[in-house]
Amino acid sequence: MNSEIENSILILGGGLIGLSIAYEFARKNYKVQIISRNRSEAAGFVAAGMLAPHAEGLEDDLLDFGKASQKLIPEWIKNIENDSGINCGLKQCGILLPFKSIKNLKKFPTYEYGQYLNQNDLNREIHGLNKSWKHGLLFAQDGQIDNRRRLMRALEIACTVNNVKFQEGSEIKEIISEKNHFVGVNILNATGETQSIFCKKAIVCCGAWSKQVVNEIPIDPVKGQMLSIQGPIKKLNKILFGPKTYLVPREDGLIVVGATVEKNANFNKGNTPQGIKELQIGINSLFPEAILWPQMEHWWGFRPSTPDLKPIIGESKIRNLFIATGHYRNGVLFSAITSNIMYKFIQNEHLKESEQKFINNFSLKRFSAIS
Repeated sequence: MNSEIENSILILGGGLIGLSIAYEFARKNYKVQIISRNRSEAAGFVAAGMLAPHAEGLEDDLLDFGKASQKLIPEWIKNIENDSGINCGLKQCGILLPFKSIKNLKKFPTYEYGQYLNQNDLNREIHGLNKSWKHGLLFAQDGQIDNRRRLMRALEIACTVNNVKFQEGSEIKEIISEKNHFVGVNILNATGETQSIFCKKAIVCCGAWSKQVVNEIPIDPVKGQMLSIQGPIKKLNKILFGPKTYLVPREDGLIVVGATVEKNANFNKGNTPQGIKELQIGINSLFPEAILWPQMEHWWGFRPSTPDLKPIIGESKIRNLFIATGHYRNGVLFSAITSNIMYKFIQNEHLKESEQKFINNFSLKRFSAIS
């Protein structure tokens, strides 16, 4: 087998996780090709970009996974920015969670990592906060990145700079295997032609659509509707994260508002009046004056959800076909560590004890009783 084939890999899916892994391999001299149906539908293009292992209330191995990725993100983003020439808007702005009772605050899974705020503190931090909130937690260590407008585009350019090939508009029809070894894929390409692509290794990164590629992957789509409003610059300088709604302020005053959680929407596209109304009610419950600011855009996306809401990373049942999907609400946060661990795992490089634990805990094998 020649070195070109030996040192090549297919990335099945061109969302944030697929782009991140493609970039990791390409910058280490792999020949990489991304096959994707419609990258604009990927969750990475529609998420709010919060980097919030603490504010999300993650627990146990998910919290460890998120914190480990949070440490990798600054250097990871620096490399992407250097290769792409795009500032990705990484900002440790802090995230504030309001509560109506001290009892609910102390029940929050990660409250011990936050700074307690009384009502006066809350009002100093966010002038105009709805007066129904009496207590708060400030997670100063959490932040955001502008994934929708900057990071995704930066990754596309960084991948291209490192010679990644893109096959957009292609639907994966079949995984080709021989004696339980991955050989390639059959696709229907953008011009309607059937095409076979052969490669030694591939990674399934198809997000909410992963089950359509490999039926054994237990992934369901959870729809989320979002909108943006244009506020005064620096009116909000921290993310405001309520029980059902969050406000994520960008540097130019644009505020991303999300998100509905629709578990039975399947792949039904489009915003709905009910979804937009739910978001507007959420805005008013947190920051009433913002309901008067102009709405700039409405959009939606599909989160990839596993039965236990944890990602799937590692091997599939077919040798040399790997999986990195199911990141649900935290694809942006988990992208740095997922790409790092997948590279090491596939290359048989030494994994730290904590990294091997993540591979073990997030393996597809945990669903063997289900599948």
